[in-house]
Amino acid sequence: MKRVPNRRRWGILLIGGLLLGLVMGGTSAIRAQSKPTIAIFPFLVERGEDPAREAVCPLCGGAYRRGPIQAGSGNKLTRLLYEKIGALGTFEVMSAKKVEGGLSSIPRMEWETRPLSTGLKLAKELEANFLLFGYLYRFEERVGASIGVEKPASVGFDLHLQRVRDGKIVWTAKFDETQRPLSENLLRLGAFLRRGASWVKAEELASVGMDEALRTLPSLEELEGRR
Repeated sequence: MKRVPNRRRWGILLIGGLLLGLVMGGTSAIRAQSKPTIAIFPFLVERGEDPAREAVCPLCGGAYRRGPIQAGSGNKLTRLLYEKIGALGTFEVMSAKKVEGGLSSIPRMEWETRPLSTGLKLAKELEANFLLFGYLYRFEERVGASIGVEKPASVGFDLHLQRVRDGKIVWTAKFDETQRPLSENLLRLGAFLRRGASWVKAEELASVGMDEALRTLPSLEELEGRR
């Protein structure tokens, strides 16, 4: 039996390696392209007419303690949401610029009063597969330092994920918390440690709360209705 010269053998191996790389690269590209697109809309601020009454989510009926909402806090939460959804790697996140451009074409009041129908229509125009938005009910900054406070941070918000194909809300999560000292509830040790065992600012509390909420997100197969 003839032996294949070493040079020819290495040439065959090199070509085989290149072909394998192209196949694997193509597979990765297909996987990347197959990610569903998600449009993240800015948080809706739910102040309500009577601050003494509980806030009620107009979509899911969840109740929240109403409280002060600092100017610009909705934008902070929207930015956090973009970062965290992007880090998940589950979705192809539509750029904020494209979403904002779409929102600028509709009256603000229409979006705020009818987010489901208005958002769904716009998400279809933007060719998104999913739409994610939330309501902000409370964003109170802590008063004091990280080692001791006069008043702790307090945040309340929810998140709603809508499937554009049929308009169904496929996931809802809520976070409604005022930071408490560990001595008041030892069962919250894990949460206390995740917050650096210190008194955090409202944005930090919201960030941890968002992480906790997103951990309950179902699998992509479930969200798409394939399971």
